[in-house]
Amino acid sequence: MSPAERCPCGTDMSYDECCGPLHRGEQRAEGAEELMLARYSAFVKGEVDFIIETSHPDRRQDLKREELEAWSKESTWHGLEMLEALDGDPGDSQGIIEFIARYTNSDGEDIEHHEKALFQFVKGHWYFVDGAPARQEPFVRDDDKVGRNDPCPCGSGKKYKKCCGKAAGAEAS
Repeated sequence: MSPAERCPCGTDMSYDECCGPLHRGEQRAEGAEELMLARYSAFVKGEVDFIIETSHPDRRQDLKREELEAWSKESTWHGLEMLEALDGDPGDSQGIIEFIARYTNSDGEDIEHHEKALFQFVKGHWYFVDGAPARQEPFVRDDDKVGRNDPCPCGSGKKYKKCCGKAAGAEAS
């Protein structure tokens, strides 16, 4: 199978076997993760109606078709990475999917859209409800911080600011 025939969601299936039937209304997503994959593919393929139809009915009035279409068609899509799924299986009433969608926008800027998305199962259909930027974990230093007046960790016996810190300060200038 050529890369052009492969489904944009990242499976090893063709688009016509994978997300195509969902986009054409021949099938429904069985869970939140399947809907997330199909929504990503819809952005890649310009299937804006699918994006709107799979948005929660209470949220659709906030959508601007022209903006969605421009974002979909003017971006170069590079892939979807699914990071975590919390619930969202058949029989669940909701699910949360954390993902990163990578694309290049119309200005040539490479974007990593990292989000946690909420999905709900309502009257036999899964819907995207809302998304929020995923919280980045804070950096935790493994070693103690070396102060300017502390002994240099290289063992020279000098203060850090007069030894290795002096070189680090020169690089920062």
